[in-house]
Amino acid sequence: MDKKLQQTDGSVSIDHKIAALGGWRAEMLGHIRELIKAAIPEVVEECKWVKPTNPSGVPVWSSQGILCTGESYKAKLKLTFANGASLADPHQLFNASLEDKQRRAIDITQGQPLDEAAFKALISAAADFNHNKALKQSKR
Repeated sequence: MDKKLQQTDGSVSIDHKIAALGGWRAEMLGHIRELIKAAIPEVVEECKWVKPTNPSGVPVWSSQGILCTGESYKAKLKLTFANGASLADPHQLFNASLEDKQRRAIDITQGQPLDEAAFKALISAAADFNHNKALKQSKR
């Protein structure tokens, strides 16, 4: 069976988004996607916020709520963590949206290394945060 047919629609949409990017941004976004899936194998992938200026939308990874999004710009990738302000960041990966009361982001430029272990730990922390938040809401 064709691998694409086994994937969810969201995965195929992200495949198309990565292919359309090309270059270093596609390579890095593909690598980030692999790291997210390694950290949270059951992660849900989809593209959201499709509009004329961004017809393929924004890749979104979720587990009981949004973990992070992967936006692409001309000179950078921006990984925005929906609840980043509530997460510990001992390796100081967050370098954008630092004053926001809820979100935090990681801007990655061409050639910039990413601490893979720290990134996977941050993704796991985001999933744990969402899980704990869902548990608290279910007890109400």
